[in-house]
Amino acid sequence: MELFRRYGGNPVLSPDMWPYPANSVFNPGAVEHGGETLLLVRVEDFRGFSHLTIARSADGLGGWEISPRPTLLPDPGYAEERWGLEDPRIVWLPDRGEYAITYVSFSKGGPVVSLITTPDFQQFTRHGALVPPEDKDAALFPVTFRGKYALIHRPIIRGQAHIWISFSPDLRYWGDHRILLPVRPGWWDCHRVGLGPPPIGTEEGWLLIYHGVRITASGSLYRVGLALLDPDEPWRVVRRASSWVLGPREGYEFHGDVPGVTFPTGAIVSKGTLRLYYGAADKVVCLAYADLDDILLFLREDGVEGDRPLGEP
Repeated sequence: MELFRRYGGNPVLSPDMWPYPANSVFNPGAVEHGGETLLLVRVEDFRGFSHLTIARSADGLGGWEISPRPTLLPDPGYAEERWGLEDPRIVWLPDRGEYAITYVSFSKGGPVVSLITTPDFQQFTRHGALVPPEDKDAALFPVTFRGKYALIHRPIIRGQAHIWISFSPDLRYWGDHRILLPVRPGWWDCHRVGLGPPPIGTEEGWLLIYHGVRITASGSLYRVGLALLDPDEPWRVVRRASSWVLGPREGYEFHGDVPGVTFPTGAIVSKGTLRLYYGAADKVVCLAYADLDDILLFLREDGVEGDRPLGEP
């Protein structure tokens, strides 16, 4: 059984739909806001720099209303945004009454995770960099744990690219850093892993959708994997799927600026169905569906226990 089913109208967003010149549109954050689907899309211009622009749709499939101008451009007052804003993830923080947008700001020192908050996607407050470079693929949990915010992110430490989790009492000072989901030597996710959409709360725990990279003779393959975290202790991996669940197959996932990429960044759950928005070949935005119950069943049947030694089948 194919767990994720691609939308027949893919790609849902492409550069030729944009109201101003764009080389590529991809890797969007996703949320339901004001009764419609809102995507905060990474847009790369013809200098190679990225910014973020809002696209809205009543059904999340078509009829997209794209902002006629960029929503968030690099701010010269924040040095870390010198070379652009990339790959946003969006969560609603009920204790603050606002959305948190984590994104990659590209500084002279390398990519770094930064934070913007907004109550309505019209007014935005920058909070600057959260952790040192080099770091990417970050999102907050929508709740706190023992009074602390939790951040999933992917630093590069000693050349290693594992998924980490860190904690903060105030969204400014971060500590208690630990590896959450490591690469698996020899497996399909053996070279790099990174968070996809923000963690999704389910009756069985926090669903983690992530990308894994395997470097082949013809280049890197970016595929999508699943894991389940403990509902109360999110630093504990309950299960991790053995197999990838979505990988490059269609032409639009191979023909673009970076071939062989399925890169999930946004997810919306509605009436038991998970809509996964992903960047394809670093060129366009695509959509795939899965039933949430089927995802949890797949993790139970295909998953390995989170504390099993690396590489053990």
